[in-house]
Formats: sequence, C-alpha cells, structure tokens
Amino acid sequence: MPRRAANTRSQSTLSFGAQGRVTKPVTAPSHKAKALDSTPLSDNSAPATPEPQQLPVTPNEPSKPHVAELAVRQQAAVEHKTPPSEEDKRALKLNKQDIWRYWRAQEQSRKTPSAHQQGMDVEEKILRHFDLSSQYGPCVGIARVKRWRRANQLKLNPPIEVLAVLLKGKNTKERAYIDELLS
Repeated sequence: MPRRAANTRSQSTLSFGAQGRVTKPVTAPSHKAKALDSTPLSDNSAPATPEPQQLPVTPNEPSKPHVAELAVRQQAAVEHKTPPSEEDKRALKLNKQDIWRYWRAQEQSRKTPSAHQQGMDVEEKILRHFDLSSQYGPCVGIARVKRWRRANQLKLNPPIEVLAVLLKGKNTKERAYIDELLS
C-alpha cells in the first residue's frame, strides 16, 4: 500500500493544440556557413551537384519459373502419371453438357451474380470456384488435381465435374488462381 500513496500525482494530459507545440530549436548559421553561402558563382555555372546515373531498365519478369510453380508442376505430373482410379473413369465419362449443367446449378444457387468472369470459359469458372471453396482445404502450394484427390480421400465430396475439367482440360493450369496471385 505505501506504493499507492507515493504515486498520488495525476498524469498530465496530452494536448495537440497550438499552445503546446514542440519544435526543434533553430541555431543561427555559423560564420563559415555564411562565408560559403556568400561566395559568388563563376560565369553562369551551376553548383556542382552530381547528375543521377541513368541505368537501363530491364523487365521484371524472371527467366525461370518460380519455385512454387515448379513444385506444383511436379505434384501435378505425379498425379497425372498414377493409374486411373474409379473417380478418374467417372470423370472422363462426363461430357460438356454435364459440366454446363453443373455450372448452371452452381450459378443458380448463388444469391449474387459472379463478377469479373465475362471473358472466361466455363472450365475456368469451375476451377476458380473450386479454388475459392475453402471446405476442400487450402489451395495455395498444391496442385489442383492433388487438392481434389486429397478432399476426396478425406470424404469431403468434391465435385466430380472439377476432376473432369482437370483431366480433360488441355489449357488448364495446375496452380490455383489465388496461388498465382500470392506468389
């Protein structure tokens, strides 16, 4: 209790008004600085300041793929080399109409229309929807096929149409869209 008695002072409040402004003290220039400032410049010459060196601008694109890209490509290559499973066979039997039907059902179940997807084909829309569906686990740092198989193994019931797009798609990327954005 003696400690409280010793600290009976109240803390002062901070004031941000003009009265309490604190500034750095300004010192008068020395005689040497005045002498340097008062020297006249010679015949139309500017003060001797070095010119900034011009460096050539090179594009910021790496010549080799990113490490994450290489890891995902390797995962996808291993996944595609494995013998086809029952799910693979079912997915390969799906046709374009089945994939379109799945996507229309997904769009109808949404409360708001999807934005920024005007120029994309249905396959890319399906894959991006799968990328952003968190119930199938994280999508960063893992190939899409491997993520689908992992979700299937964990009985999370990923859509077979996503696997069909991944197995049939020739222009589909192995990496998730969000993974490309983050790296």
